[in-house]
Amino acid sequence: MAIGFKGGQELAHSIITSEIIWSLLFGVLLAFVVPIYSYYILRLKLSVEDFAAIAAAYGSVSAVTFVTTISFLEIANIPFGGHMVAVMALMEAPSIIVGVLLISFYNKDKQNRTSFKTVIGHSLANGSVVLIIGSLFVGYFTNDVQAAGIKPFTTDIFKGFLAVFLLDMGITSGEKLKVLIKKGWFTFSFAIIIPIINGCLVALISDLFIDEVGNRLLTAILAASASYIAVPAAMKLAAPKANPGLYIPMALAITFPFNIAIGMPLYLFIIEFC
Repeated sequence: MAIGFKGGQELAHSIITSEIIWSLLFGVLLAFVVPIYSYYILRLKLSVEDFAAIAAAYGSVSAVTFVTTISFLEIANIPFGGHMVAVMALMEAPSIIVGVLLISFYNKDKQNRTSFKTVIGHSLANGSVVLIIGSLFVGYFTNDVQAAGIKPFTTDIFKGFLAVFLLDMGITSGEKLKVLIKKGWFTFSFAIIIPIINGCLVALISDLFIDEVGNRLLTAILAASASYIAVPAAMKLAAPKANPGLYIPMALAITFPFNIAIGMPLYLFIIEFC
């Protein structure tokens, strides 16, 4: 809610430019392309349900990784645009759509499918999407005086809550890591190599139409992150046979901490010096 509200505030003071439009379009394109090419890798070792769920997770985004990156940018005094919150929100659903389409196309079990409409509706109406879009609109229509009135909530205690939340996520990640290792090195390697490829490529390509260093880093981290909230909720309906003990630990126990500890500074280095 805090990040959506502040994004709305920034967006209200911004002029819609070609960079903002290209950022939005590029984000949506990534959300479609990443799961499609991930499918061609994952199909080598996994079942239809599993590769579709993992592909959708890596095409979607991690809101927590995004929030942590914003906190990092604020500490480093690197400016970024409020429209990046909208980019993140728009990247949630497309990858889920691709995942459902992959299951529809390749799954031979026609009787146990959940309707496409149900899954898409669930993906668009899940709590994280509604909260961030809702707070984005609230921030956009709130004036500076009103925003100052809730600053203790949206700004002052934000970093404290983020630190506690990241600690809790770290504990959860550690508990799930052993389960994933038992599944073999293929998925473990995928959870590290694919984020590196996505993040580094976007860090380089984004220079063509994005000027701000902060916006480029946020775009790269969105491309490199994986969803462990919205996608699992949708895949529970669309692919009940997919193993959540596989795609959730991949996103949460490996990709998430990797991006925070190594990915973020790596992508920033590429943006600033390459």
